[in-house]
Amino acid sequence: MRYIFTLLLCAFCIANALAQQPSSTNFNFNFEKTAPADGLPNPWMEWGKGYILTTDTTEKYQGRASVRIQSPASMDNIQFGCAAHMIPVSYSGQEIELRGYMKFKDVEKGWAGLMLRVDGKPGILNMSNMQSENLHGTADWKQYSIKFPYPPRAEKVFIGALLVGSGTVWIDQFELLIDGKPFNEAPPRKIPAAELDTEFDGGSKLALGPGHPLSKEQTDNLARLGRIWGFVKYHHPAVTGGNFNMDYELFRVAGPYIAAKNDTERQRVLTQWLAKLGPVKALTGETIPAGAALKPDFAWINAWDKALSSTLDSIRKAERKGELYYVAANPGAGNPDFKNENAYKGMAYPDAGFRLLSLFRYWNMIEYFFPYKPLIREDWYAVLQEFVPKFVMAADETEYKLAALALITRVKDSHANLYGYHDALDKYFGKNYAPVELGFIEGKPVVINYYNAQLGEQTGLKPGDVIETINGKNVQQIIAAQKPYTPGSNPVIQLKTMAPNLLRSNDSTLAITFKRSGKIQKSTIAVYPRGKINIYANFNNKDTCFKMIEPDVAYVFPGKFKNTYLPAITPELMKSKGLIVDMRCYPSDFMVFSFGQMLLPEARPFVKFTNPQFQMPGVFTWLPELKVGKTNPGPYKGKVIVIVNESTMSQSEYTTMAFSAAPNVTVIGSTTAGADGNVSPIVLPGGIGTGISGIGIYYPDGRETQQIGIVPQVKVEPTIRGIAAGRDEPLEKALQLIHGK
Repeated sequence: MRYIFTLLLCAFCIANALAQQPSSTNFNFNFEKTAPADGLPNPWMEWGKGYILTTDTTEKYQGRASVRIQSPASMDNIQFGCAAHMIPVSYSGQEIELRGYMKFKDVEKGWAGLMLRVDGKPGILNMSNMQSENLHGTADWKQYSIKFPYPPRAEKVFIGALLVGSGTVWIDQFELLIDGKPFNEAPPRKIPAAELDTEFDGGSKLALGPGHPLSKEQTDNLARLGRIWGFVKYHHPAVTGGNFNMDYELFRVAGPYIAAKNDTERQRVLTQWLAKLGPVKALTGETIPAGAALKPDFAWINAWDKALSSTLDSIRKAERKGELYYVAANPGAGNPDFKNENAYKGMAYPDAGFRLLSLFRYWNMIEYFFPYKPLIREDWYAVLQEFVPKFVMAADETEYKLAALALITRVKDSHANLYGYHDALDKYFGKNYAPVELGFIEGKPVVINYYNAQLGEQTGLKPGDVIETINGKNVQQIIAAQKPYTPGSNPVIQLKTMAPNLLRSNDSTLAITFKRSGKIQKSTIAVYPRGKINIYANFNNKDTCFKMIEPDVAYVFPGKFKNTYLPAITPELMKSKGLIVDMRCYPSDFMVFSFGQMLLPEARPFVKFTNPQFQMPGVFTWLPELKVGKTNPGPYKGKVIVIVNESTMSQSEYTTMAFSAAPNVTVIGSTTAGADGNVSPIVLPGGIGTGISGIGIYYPDGRETQQIGIVPQVKVEPTIRGIAAGRDEPLEKALQLIHGK
């Protein structure tokens, strides 16, 4: 959730980048090659809409010109303005840095920042736009910098600057560095053999899909192929070393495998294919730790004939050295980085072979690198068999992406969904949105707020209204129909995720019935395109991160909190008799070891992890427990109440776990999202982006957090009556507990 704006920005960026491809040598980082009047200097381009981007020859840091980004007079549903430049790259190095000078004036309700983004075949590999720096107000010329690890598979670098909110920003004198030197002086990147394979760039050449009936036997055979293909992808040393493009290897082996007339022929095809990949060197002994948290089950290997089973077993035991080509540990957390995967963004509706690849790719990522695979609680291989015909026989883009969404839903992970916008799914669920926000209160869809106050009031709906029917359909029928396409770790977060999709239509109006004060009423409400309705308008929407909610009770909202604010608020906070931490949000800063330290008298364990062992796919091992706090003679002495609900997800849940280690903390509220662990992005053919929780998060005693979430000590849920009256019942309960009631 914390990347909502970034994801929206990226969607605009990708569309613009595809349309504008500047020369690889015409960098113009200092804007000395000026533009015609009221334009950007070549090859700079505009991202976002509505802002005024021009060359400015009056205000500049040095030289002849700068670029000015200025907010429009009306900011209604206009989110950002950005000047960007795309640079093709094929270099190697450890760190990339963007430097640039900025001056800004009257920047409010947002921020100014440089922007550095690195793309590869999967899409965005890394990005920063300085949002965390919170640069606002007015400041004279100063050089700023963005640094992060340079992705070894980078193909394009986007540099620039952006303005979010109102004000004016000037930019000048950019530098792009790799390992501290001009980027074009970096050594060239060595291209692995896998990237030189182009045989199937034009299509898989497989006779599958609509028009080719698929029997149950063929379905079962394809599922078996998918299992072997993924096993080889993550185990065979020649593949893990980058010598083979496994996407295209699938198509090579699938052709003769599908054409084979019986099991004997199919096994011969597989044996010949494996021989082509080359011999393997066996490890000296079994290396799976006895106390591993998760271990793979390879009993299926023995279901093949002796020769093929023996070959597969030797691959399982093979020695794998160095970093693996298709997966590696992300720096820091160690969650999977599914690298060198091609999203095939140009294929909105990939052919049947690529659709099969999509299923096999995702299924095997879950099979070997999902820490919560046991919590799927169904036979994962049976799921593969079930989805083979759904992917292969998908008749159009909509069916394909619905199949992908349904598969992702089966993983039961709130970090998993289809990221970004997809026109086909927009048409399926409805391109237009009602301007009212729904939440599930007492199990029913209830108006809780407006996305747009003016348009929301025009609907006649009010907070507390319960939606009963939509276009003549009972709302429970609609919920049942959407549930298979709504990912979530538990039913509560599924309903929260579904809520914005209920009042959608491709028409301009919706006919609804709703209940208010026990009476059923009818209405026809207008619905609007995304340009007018921002369904994230109320995300982290509070006026402050800290206030004294009563003379002796402090209130902290992590969605607006920054660690840099802590010294200023600590004196007043420490004098209070009670503290409410409203964790019904996503923290805007990592406050576990800053704010958390203030609550504890000493270091205490609060979490332990499981991490994947990439050289042994399918194995997850325990890491030592982690502690929060340190010896502190003056911790906060008052009562601490942490409020949680279904909006408490991921880092919010992790932060709550840390705060709960303090002796005077009580967690109240309702079921949280049940998804913790750093997100590992995944790309699938057709430009599909998704992800999973990439490491296991557990309490020090081994209790689960995934799906269960943070269990409140005091359960407090909003009521329909309370919503209608404008009350915040969990907050009221927090105050009562602080005052001993």
